[in-house]
Amino acid sequence: MKKFVLGAMMMLSASSVYAADIKLPEPSTSGGIPLMDAIATRRSGRTFDTKMLSDKHLSDLLWATWGISSEDGKRVVPTARNRQDIDLYVLLPSGSYIYDAKANVLKQLGSEDLRSLLAKDQKFALDAPVHLLFVTKDKKYGEMHAGSMYQNASLYCASENLKCVVRGLYDRAELKQALKLEGDLEVVMTEAIGYPKVQ
Repeated sequence: MKKFVLGAMMMLSASSVYAADIKLPEPSTSGGIPLMDAIATRRSGRTFDTKMLSDKHLSDLLWATWGISSEDGKRVVPTARNRQDIDLYVLLPSGSYIYDAKANVLKQLGSEDLRSLLAKDQKFALDAPVHLLFVTKDKKYGEMHAGSMYQNASLYCASENLKCVVRGLYDRAELKQALKLEGDLEVVMTEAIGYPKVQ
């Protein structure tokens, strides 16, 4: 009986670890405004509504940024030798996450709202409900890959009338510690995203 109770408790404990993961709806991989229109209308914005993005917008945004676009596992942006050695972290009011494109899930890393770490010198960033963090240890190509990813995200935002701004003003060491990034992994760039603020 004791073994049964212990086993049940272990199963409950294991399942609760993943209880805060966010299963995303299937992303839309077609549609939107024409590419040239998105390029023409893409702008940085620094005034955000604090309202959280819909699950649909979040799913489509993450796919456009770092999703899988072919049956053989190719991504929506190129990486040197197809190493795909960059991760997409996401900060939300509900905590920090890593994007698992294969499972279409945001896997929770912690429940603390870390967005304030990105808003110390630019307070407007705290209003943005979504922050994309581009995490890599690739010193040679990592920032180039991050650039491809945030451009995709920015074009998606232009297509969906979302506000976004790419940011590099944050304490890398502090963010690395807060996210418990090991070894040479670090956040090389961030992007704040949200709905436009109603004036």
